Amino acid sequence: MLLSRNQRRVHKLLNMISNLNNGIAFSSITRQNPVQRFDLSRVSVPFRSFQIESCVRQDKSKLQQHSSHLPTRFFVNPVSRASRNQAQEALFDYLHYTRSFTFTDAEHISKNSPCFMSTLLSKIDDNQKDVSKGLTKFLRYNPINEFEPFFESLGLCPYEFETFLPRKLMFLTDDGIMFENFHALCNYGIPRGKIGRMYKEAREIFRYESGMLAMKLRGYENLGLSKATVIKLVTSCPLLLVGGIDAEFSSVVDKLKGLQVGCDWLGRYLSDRKTYSWRRILETIEFLDKVGCKEEKLSSLLKTYPALVIEGSGKKFYVLFGRLFKAGLQVNEIYRLFIDNPEMLSDKCVKNIQKTLDFLIAIRMETQFITKILLSHMELIGSCSLPAPRTACLSLNVKQDELCKILKKEPLRLFSFVSTTKKRKSKPLSEDSRKYLEKTEFLLRLGYVENSDEMVKALKQFRGRGDQLQERFDCLVKAGLNYNVVTEIIRHAPMILNLSKDVIEKKIHSLTELLGYPIESLVRFPAYLCYDMQRIHHRFSMYLWLRERDAAKPMLSPSTILTCGDARFVKYFVNVHPEGPAIWESINQSST
Repeated sequence: MLLSRNQRRVHKLLNMISNLNNGIAFSSITRQNPVQRFDLSRVSVPFRSFQIESCVRQDKSKLQQHSSHLPTRFFVNPVSRASRNQAQEALFDYLHYTRSFTFTDAEHISKNSPCFMSTLLSKIDDNQKDVSKGLTKFLRYNPINEFEPFFESLGLCPYEFETFLPRKLMFLTDDGIMFENFHALCNYGIPRGKIGRMYKEAREIFRYESGMLAMKLRGYENLGLSKATVIKLVTSCPLLLVGGIDAEFSSVVDKLKGLQVGCDWLGRYLSDRKTYSWRRILETIEFLDKVGCKEEKLSSLLKTYPALVIEGSGKKFYVLFGRLFKAGLQVNEIYRLFIDNPEMLSDKCVKNIQKTLDFLIAIRMETQFITKILLSHMELIGSCSLPAPRTACLSLNVKQDELCKILKKEPLRLFSFVSTTKKRKSKPLSEDSRKYLEKTEFLLRLGYVENSDEMVKALKQFRGRGDQLQERFDCLVKAGLNYNVVTEIIRHAPMILNLSKDVIEKKIHSLTELLGYPIESLVRFPAYLCYDMQRIHHRFSMYLWLRERDAAKPMLSPSTILTCGDARFVKYFVNVHPEGPAIWESINQSST
């Protein structure tokens, strides 16, 4: 039977596809007969029929040479959530049961090493339906380099920790000193995901002898800092733990102790994503003291404009001082400006002042006139954002030299060009102005900066009147937490204050009275308060029952008990005891 022309085309096309599946790369396909041409536009063949995966497994090096000719998606093998969960479970079992890691260590590493997990999954057959079983079998005969998932779980990327991998070690227990110091940081309360940066910037602290690292951390507490502040401090500046107590930092703390803000003021504004120069921060505080900002005034200034000292370690302050000095102002004149207008040190005012200087310099105004305008109208300059000189010239239909003459005679005309005027008035209040004011005052007491983006966001996040928010806040303080610690917890987990006072008290009672955990556990795991009361009751009841029978460790972290999924909880907290399933069922049936 003769085939039609189109059928012959399809037949030859299928032969080409078959050859491709057998490992022939695109660039190697040649026409045997140049006269015959295939009109592929008429044939509908989806890309998925090009089964490239088998070719990839056969010879990766050959395909990499032709990767530029192939669609990227052929090489992407996305992992489903079910497969990922099974893989995490297999890795957890290997670390916990085979390698004898603690429950917490094994769980954190298995859940926070996605790159290593992808590499591990590539070791088993893609057609393997039971990923957990396949990985378990693989791990039984193929021990892994434990340093890779460990460093990744600490927040480091593979390219960052590549140089840290020991050449002759595979097991974390082989480097006992490093592992012990890692646990010292964890036990102090430092989040595991932030220890990676500490290892990267100050590896020396992981070689300390037993007990030395804990002693250094206590040394900073002895300066008068709270534990929460020390945690923030060492995660942002790990080098503080190298050697003795940093003298420049100690001087900064001594300065703050003499002010109303106190030394824990630092903890509210430090960021573990930035690095700070304590020498420059100290110089900024001393400079403000010299210009006349004594105790009460300096305390007020630091509370209102914390970024003045903290952000960039006072860099913006020095930049502004330098620009004013360069513009022609004498040092004593700049001092007087700072004393009379402390608000000029806020971020927005600094930007407006710099814009004004740029404007006046652009129109070629002489130094003596610039100085006069700055000294006479600094309050207006700080509150106004000027347009470009060209825009001002167009609005008056004059040239730049003419504009300069006008402003010399009438300096106040400068502010008629203002595109946006930031008047120092509070934002338009909502219908219930009293509630808005109370909530704003509460947030200001927590350390939020007025009219900042963070303040606007917080006003949306917190629900309830100001007095209700204060009542819930006081509830945490009365439970035994330090005021500054509670402030820090609320800034990181604002949803806590959306709970009623009764609910907060019940959850704290369950944590401290029933389980016997210290109230400080909330510092490490503030999200505990956000979990449903029924979940807390059920899981803690099961854990208590196991603990009474020595079937569970006595002081497991509340996060370990609450955050794992239902299936995982049943596996590790219910099925570990013969009577566990029956007890768990009765707990679920009982009323909270």
